[in-house]
Amino acid sequence: MIITRTPLRISFFGGGTDYAPWFREHGGAVLATTIDKYLYLHCRYLPPFFDFRSRIVWSKIEQVQEPGEIAHPAIRGILEWLKIGEGVEIHHHGDLPARTGLGSSSSFSVGLLHALHALRGELVSKRKLAEEAIFVEQQVLNETVGVQDQIQSAFGGLNRIDIRTDGSFEVSPLVVRADRLLGLQKHLLLLYTGLSRTASEIAAEQVSTIGSKTAELKAMREMVDEGERILVGSGDLRDFGRLLDESWKLKRQLSSKIAPGFVNEIYDTARQAGADGGKLLGAGGGGFMLIFVQPERRTAVLRSLSSLLPVPFQFERGGTQIVLYEPTAQNGNGHG
Repeated sequence: MIITRTPLRISFFGGGTDYAPWFREHGGAVLATTIDKYLYLHCRYLPPFFDFRSRIVWSKIEQVQEPGEIAHPAIRGILEWLKIGEGVEIHHHGDLPARTGLGSSSSFSVGLLHALHALRGELVSKRKLAEEAIFVEQQVLNETVGVQDQIQSAFGGLNRIDIRTDGSFEVSPLVVRADRLLGLQKHLLLLYTGLSRTASEIAAEQVSTIGSKTAELKAMREMVDEGERILVGSGDLRDFGRLLDESWKLKRQLSSKIAPGFVNEIYDTARQAGADGGKLLGAGGGGFMLIFVQPERRTAVLRSLSSLLPVPFQFERGGTQIVLYEPTAQNGNGHG
């Protein structure tokens, strides 16, 4: 049995510049962190005593003979791509709902690749896991996705990610004083809007208009530099919140689907209650809202948005981890 634990992420600045149509011409950069909310995958070779060869447990329970029969697209695609012919059992569960802007689909890809490599006795680097997850999502599953989520969930931590025009990337952990990092965390609120959506559908419209959004995306890319300067510096931390506000105003211009009316109402309500800034996480449309607010105004913001579910969180630095490694439990095929 192999169990992997892979974190979800919060993206602060630069989202949109990690899509290939943009970075292949301009390069991209993202400022993001992983949080202590995780996605777990349990994998083992399935003993040959059942009338099915593989069992997949997610929001459905699937019992199949061949990987091609699996309904879950990522599991089917990854098993076929890795050419895993043996019967397997895969269980998935997570701390937060899927399709809510926290990069869960890429965390899933990274965590499953990590688990299946471990099942085969292969030790794979975080970089290779990120690169494989990007390849699988873009080329095998044909999804319209950027590259930041796969990199963040693999590496973990508060990072600046620079993406070169050839698609290669550099992960630079931010060196931030412990008290300042704690201060940042105390200024952040994570609120669930109660709506999930498929990010690649929203992203497809965003990507189709990239050519006409050069000014906005360049400005969003420059905010990565500014956000980094604020965090590693010693000035007013509220500047980070104000920058989030600027970034969100720009992001809303990238696609009509990013900010539905109810999302703008939530954001405006938070601002009126004293928040400095914030954003809807992920591609947009729904999911989790990040609010930056002074600790003394936190209660007022929560009261003004009492219909939303607040989710306490901490930053995390581990990235994807194998939390149980017991490959030796034999099945009839002689595999661990």
